[in-house]
Amino acid sequence: MIPIEVLKKKTVAFYISRADGKGDYPARRAAYLAKEIAEEANCLFIVGEQSPPAPDGFKSIEIGKNSSLLQALAVLRPDLLVRDSGSTFSEEVEKIIEIVPSVLHFDDFGEGGQHADLVLQTLYSETAEEVADHYVIDRNLFIADESYLPFAKIGLKKKAPGPLPHLVISFGEEDEGNLSYRALRHVSQLQIPLKVTILIGERYPHDVSTLRMMALGRRNTVIMQPPYHVPEVYADADVILCSSGYMPYEIALLGIPTIVLSQNEFEVGLSFPKEQHGFIHLGLGRKVKQSNLLNAIMEPLLHESLRQRAVDRQLALNLGNGKESVLEAIRYYLEYPKRGTSGKEMSDMLQ
Repeated sequence: MIPIEVLKKKTVAFYISRADGKGDYPARRAAYLAKEIAEEANCLFIVGEQSPPAPDGFKSIEIGKNSSLLQALAVLRPDLLVRDSGSTFSEEVEKIIEIVPSVLHFDDFGEGGQHADLVLQTLYSETAEEVADHYVIDRNLFIADESYLPFAKIGLKKKAPGPLPHLVISFGEEDEGNLSYRALRHVSQLQIPLKVTILIGERYPHDVSTLRMMALGRRNTVIMQPPYHVPEVYADADVILCSSGYMPYEIALLGIPTIVLSQNEFEVGLSFPKEQHGFIHLGLGRKVKQSNLLNAIMEPLLHESLRQRAVDRQLALNLGNGKESVLEAIRYYLEYPKRGTSGKEMSDMLQ
């Protein structure tokens, strides 16, 4: 007879918090991972004031002004915490590891990551400093959203832009610096036939009517608000103008010439969306010069060799296959926790 303890599922707690303008990819990634391991472990979501809603079908516990992540973990006592909440602090994580046997962080540039058991960095910055062994910095950890897969490598099928090239402007869920407005204002100065689509995110905090009024002054210009199918819109583009963060990773699955404008200083420091990977990075969006932006948009439209080079460089990265590596890490830390449930270190025999 198998002991009840063996049959009992372990618990994975997910804590996702909007940070650094990363958009909704962290939430989508967490939902995907939870669905993949749902039959093996009990998955629940801790939802704070800056968290997206828990995915459908999963239990959640809310924390607010009068409670904290630490208090929720003390009650739940999960076997593994999967956290994606931006840069963390040492003091908090030191207390968390006294409660939770294993702690995994995504894209943590803060000091708290030093105390996690594993930090998976899909986003990364160039640095000469050595990192601890428990940091895995690898763009190949990126997990492709299934909605993008039908459009994978579509850039190889595209011909040179026709008489009405299509520019898609997309600055994610929030667009904190209103780069959509700034970009459209600059693009409106182009005296060429151009189809322009601006994707407005669900949490866009600015006045959409201002954008709509500007769009009225230019032919073939459309403002789209959710719901819309992002991969399908991207796949129809000849050029995309977007922020840094995770967007370039998703576009690299498709192979579309892309200009990147950073929304904040955090994004400026990220090293993936560079020319060597098929992107034109113009730096901080609020400081970009109109002439530089318009020239960058026109280059792949006028020069087939530049368009093809961008497509080839993006697709050569072969991104999107990080699922198995991430799931393997989650399963490993569930099976071989770094600490016992009391928070004390386990014996070397169990390491």
